Amino acid sequence: MHAYRTHTCGALRATDAGSAVRLSGWIHRKRDHGGLMFIDLRDNYGLTQLVLHPETPGFAIAERARAETVIRIDGEVVPRDAAAVNPNLATGAVEVRVREIEVLGEAQELPVPVFG
Repeated sequence: MHAYRTHTCGALRATDAGSAVRLSGWIHRKRDHGGLMFIDLRDNYGLTQLVLHPETPGFAIAERARAETVIRIDGEVVPRDAAAVNPNLATGAVEVRVREIEVLGEAQELPVPVFG
């Protein structure tokens, strides 16, 4: 396996469901839904939604990571529920259930948000 990625963040589709993947990129946005965390991971090719459960190794690392922190994750591609599919995103039919996370470059507090 490549040290940083098996796929780019814009490459995953519904046909990849069940595949083990490694992705690297910047944390674009984080959403915490009461113990279930979603991270939009961005690279030069697109966005992929990551899902972390509290029992996921590295969950505490993800909680502390700020926007624009560079991470590498290993996980499994899973299809999104029909109600959660995002037709505006090329990777909107899938998400990656994270099994492992590593911080490659920690971002400091940003003076202004970089996404709008």
